[in-house]
Amino acid sequence: MNKKNGKNMDRPELYGLKLEPTYSGSTTFYRREASQDLNGVDLAVTGIPLDTAVTNRPGTRFGPRAVRSASTILAWERPYGLDFNPVDRIAMVDYGDCYFDFGAPESVPNSIEAHISSIINQGSAVFSIGGDHFVSYPILKAHAKKYKEPISLIQFDAHTDTWEAGEGDDEPADENRIDHGTMFYQATKDGILDPKSSVQIGIRTENPDTMGFNILDAPWVHNNGIEAVIKKTLEIVGDKPVYMTFDIDCLDPSYAPGTGTPVCGGLSTHQAMSIIRGLSGINLIGMDLVEVSPAYDVGEITALAGAHVAMEMIAVFASKSEFK
Repeated sequence: MNKKNGKNMDRPELYGLKLEPTYSGSTTFYRREASQDLNGVDLAVTGIPLDTAVTNRPGTRFGPRAVRSASTILAWERPYGLDFNPVDRIAMVDYGDCYFDFGAPESVPNSIEAHISSIINQGSAVFSIGGDHFVSYPILKAHAKKYKEPISLIQFDAHTDTWEAGEGDDEPADENRIDHGTMFYQATKDGILDPKSSVQIGIRTENPDTMGFNILDAPWVHNNGIEAVIKKTLEIVGDKPVYMTFDIDCLDPSYAPGTGTPVCGGLSTHQAMSIIRGLSGINLIGMDLVEVSPAYDVGEITALAGAHVAMEMIAVFASKSEFK
């Protein structure tokens, strides 16, 4: 890749903002070029419109479209408070959505894994927009094949999603289960995740078996504050390869009503965005934003929160030393 000062000189059009009225024009994510040409691309944004693994309300298949649309409102200036705009540092494209056959649900996990592998094997990192949270499992499987070492997880969520992969106490574990509450259980059992160097932030539902994950639950966040969360998280993950996943139900329903399994007592949008921004410098290898369900949204505030959170995560990625 021909780079100068962190920029790809072969495709300079991938950088910077292309100003359009907020009410018209392109509705790709953050107005980025729609392209599956990954030559010189640092980050590919892709949608995974799955909602058949939910335990409550469906509708997240429309999440990628909603978050993309909301992101256009942001694409006129750098995120407030940052001293740089991520798109001035990294070449980012909207890669489009993962295709899978909805009539063959058993084939969906492999389709997602192959889709992500096809991107990261070309040298681009991936930001995925779900879809329900199950999508993180095949995404992590694709990353595990590339990095070949246990990955640390930073998970923003109301739920641990480490329930054993079975429908009830009397049912045997099913490693092929497609369920948005079991994927980190299975990823840990597979050796993909290292719980000791992982942290779950915002949790506020009971699950007796933590599987060794470090949990900074919602009351801990509220009682100890943003800076304490940042400090503790950085201590836990260190310099290990980190995958960051943000379930929009980490936010309190007053900030994000448009989701399938809302739980009261969650983080505010301000808290979440500030914590993410404070994680600049981690070895971030991939990211996703999941569980935005537009049918239950109010005034598009959930999609807008998702778009803001997404840009904070992307800013952490763009803060890596290789892009400065």
